[in-house]
Amino acid sequence: MEDHISNYGKYLLEEKGLSKSTLESYMRDVKQFINYLISKGINEIEYTNKATILTYLVHLQNRGRAASTISRNISSIRSFYQYLLQNRIVAKDPTLKLESPRRKRELPDILTLKEVDILLSQPDQTTDKGIRDKAMLELLYATGIKVSELISLNIDDINLDLGFMRCSTGLKERIIPIGSVALETLYNYFKNVRIKLIKKNNEKLFFLNMQGGKLTRQGFWKIIKFYTRESKIKKVITPHTLRHSFATHLISNGADLKSVQEMLGHSDISTTQIYADIKKNKMKDIYKKTHPRA
Repeated sequence: MEDHISNYGKYLLEEKGLSKSTLESYMRDVKQFINYLISKGINEIEYTNKATILTYLVHLQNRGRAASTISRNISSIRSFYQYLLQNRIVAKDPTLKLESPRRKRELPDILTLKEVDILLSQPDQTTDKGIRDKAMLELLYATGIKVSELISLNIDDINLDLGFMRCSTGLKERIIPIGSVALETLYNYFKNVRIKLIKKNNEKLFFLNMQGGKLTRQGFWKIIKFYTRESKIKKVITPHTLRHSFATHLISNGADLKSVQEMLGHSDISTTQIYADIKKNKMKDIYKKTHPRA
């Protein structure tokens, strides 16, 4: 079955054009599934059926896996079987009509406008590190991009003159406008700090660590944790918090779901719908607190 997994990985990379993180997630889920089959004495993928898949899902559930994790596993395994069916390795797809467990839709934590201002004002603008950090935080809130996208940005992806950026994930590309405040901080960093950090003339990365190398996700997490402590905001703030806040604030101020979906890069508008739900919940809270007959 190792050959099937290896060929499937090539298929995802070359034909599906998935992002690195999505590809790794699919491969990890499928490998765990295959290891489970082998542990049960099933050494040929052709001998699996719907009962086999259901037994594996129960196994995941018994190990305390969340409904979201199980749903993701179903998607990964379904994609694997579709590949096997397409290449006539299996005669049927046992994942057909397999339902994902219902997930409780939890609304993400967001920052108020005041909290955003407090957090983004923490970096010390008299230091190179503070100027760089301010530019990164402002760009995250201004565009709603993910940290993986932020640290992978190249200088050609950002147009400081026209005020927009290009964000590529796999084969997908989206164009996002950048607000004036973020643009000012980006320009300051690019002209006055980045030039000090670069170690090679052909460096393409826009944001660099203080040693002139590529920033890591872990490194950025440390940065945002530091400024969260400095801000004294009593909320758990992650890089994704700024993405959630970006989307919620746009919708609260009248942006349509379709536009926000495109800026966030969501393939399904139902994913973006959650930010409209946050707005509704906020309105309900205001009503209950202020209406005399609530």
